Amino acid sequence: MLDKRKFYINGAWVNPAQPHDCDVINPATEDACAVISLGDQADTDAAVAAAKAAFGGWADTSQADRLELLNALYSEYKNRAGDMAEAISMEMGAPIDLAGTAQVGSGIGHIKGFIKAFENYEAESAPWPNSPNERLIREPIGVCGLITPWNWPMNQVTLKVVPALAVGCTVVLKPSEIAPLSSIVFSEIIDAAGFPKGVYNMVNGDGAGVGSQLSSHPDLDMISFTGSTRAGRLITKAAAETIKRVTLELGGKGANIVFADADEKAVKRGVLQCFGNTGQSCNSPTRMLVERSYYDEAVEIAAATAESIQVGDPAKNGRQLGPVVSQAQYDKIQGLIEVGMNEGRLVAGGLGRPEGLNRGYYVRPTVIADVSNDMTIAREEVFGPVLVMIPFEGEEEAIKIANDTVYGLTNYIQTQDPAKAGRVARKLRSGMIRVNGLDAAQAAPFGGYKQSGNGREGGIWGLEDFTELKHSTGIQD
Repeated sequence: MLDKRKFYINGAWVNPAQPHDCDVINPATEDACAVISLGDQADTDAAVAAAKAAFGGWADTSQADRLELLNALYSEYKNRAGDMAEAISMEMGAPIDLAGTAQVGSGIGHIKGFIKAFENYEAESAPWPNSPNERLIREPIGVCGLITPWNWPMNQVTLKVVPALAVGCTVVLKPSEIAPLSSIVFSEIIDAAGFPKGVYNMVNGDGAGVGSQLSSHPDLDMISFTGSTRAGRLITKAAAETIKRVTLELGGKGANIVFADADEKAVKRGVLQCFGNTGQSCNSPTRMLVERSYYDEAVEIAAATAESIQVGDPAKNGRQLGPVVSQAQYDKIQGLIEVGMNEGRLVAGGLGRPEGLNRGYYVRPTVIADVSNDMTIAREEVFGPVLVMIPFEGEEEAIKIANDTVYGLTNYIQTQDPAKAGRVARKLRSGMIRVNGLDAAQAAPFGGYKQSGNGREGGIWGLEDFTELKHSTGIQD
């Protein structure tokens, strides 16, 4: 079993102030694969103090110097891709092929995207030709607490750490205590890249401990959090006392609107997208809305697709689904599947582990049809491989159903009519729209409406999230 009890504070690996061991469980075996320590107030204070002391010097470094370090980070990250994939697969159950491509690859893509955005970044501008002595100045907001989840570890770590460091902030990272191993590897990468002491710090801990301590810490200027909507509320309340900036990327219950004129692969594509990463993605299209004239056929396709999906050992190569991350998550999903079976019509999957698997947090890929949008299974975020199918009569009803949710992260549209796609996309209340399986081709803003959070991550928008905007008069070059 790996011993990973140390924290990375002020450029060094240090022991916790007080030991508080926590096992990291491999969800494929249900056995402990590593032990970490959960930090307490003394560890949090030490990390914040290091970041605060480093802020002035780091904020004063040139854009060119920071770019050089970001490029070093990019090279070191790629060199450690194999180690990162193994860590992610072990800690949260991603199949090793998925871990090595999508999971690790998301970090590579984000680091590269931020480097490109920062190369053209202007921290100071004179936007009004008739007022040549006025300036808009973007400055780093200060010391930032970054709290990241277990489902896409490096996707979220790089979406927060890299832009914060790029614009001149210093940071304290608290990864999920369920899946901390990849962030330990990332901290080793930061160290190898040569960032100055105190600029980046990492303390393991849980939400009630280090998470709450960061959220309410008087010496932090900003909290950036990705996780559940419930935790986002608690963080916002804790941060209110010090009026620090809080950006949140929270849950989702995305609608996938399948019109009768959708392409023949639309339903299968939607099922596979819903079940990707074993359904553990906040932007999954978990509600499939299907036009009534195509509904029965769509249900048959969805059921057949779900039944064809293999579930198995994440350590083996292949396109199988791995387990969900924990016993608590498994139990929650089983409970919601049971609720859904009582509310709608089970057409694939169901309760219990897939056949042949009696150990590990494996869930049967499940499709529940004949659901209405007021049912619990249509309203709660399951965060597992569970799809619900809802019929609709026409365009207006589809939009109404899609928007009838507290969430607003990503919605999906399937139609061969470009005009219809455009009309519907403009009426859906979500931060992102994906049409006919097309994903973003470049660094794009990621974030949602309503209880899916606030702020935007990725590209220039991710850089600006970590800055304060200053307006000054009377400045001359």
